[in-house]
Amino acid sequence: MSDELTGRRIAIIATDGFEEVELTEPRKAVTEAGATADVVSISSDPIQAMSGDIDKSDTYDVQVVVSEANSADYDALIMPGGTINADTLRVDADVRAFVKGFFDAGKPVGVICHAPWTLVEADLVKGRTLTSYPSVRTDIRNAGGTVVDSEVVRDNGLVSSRNPDDLPAFCAAIVEEFAKAATR
Repeated sequence: MSDELTGRRIAIIATDGFEEVELTEPRKAVTEAGATADVVSISSDPIQAMSGDIDKSDTYDVQVVVSEANSADYDALIMPGGTINADTLRVDADVRAFVKGFFDAGKPVGVICHAPWTLVEADLVKGRTLTSYPSVRTDIRNAGGTVVDSEVVRDNGLVSSRNPDDLPAFCAAIVEEFAKAATR
């Protein structure tokens, strides 16, 4: 266990249909580095995880409801994918405002798989370079972003990855990026 993120508070925004390992592995990485991590969602009900975007897995407790959350209370944001999760989050005005708060404040954000859909919907990808699950890439390009096919892409505090296979690189990159931001 390292202490790179000691005293840091990380938000993880997700709802029903999130890809389980895209929440659990990044959460484990940041908590092992000393951070606390809150699951933020659109309601206080436990959220349903998916495995392989198809099979139901466990449910997870929510610590904070997004309509009551403030990005100023957090040092960084993690956004797991999962098709249903990302599609539901991107149409929620409170979610978009919460996510936008991190970008407006220059705080680091990690997105994986389908999660960039929310960034597209919140008009946050224009002029940015990132990666995503292949089916999201046209949306990113149409919103003015540049897409590269790489296991992890960093762009001025934004860390992105394509899918669960990229989790080792993604987790290492978010811990490093979140720690770097903490020293600014």
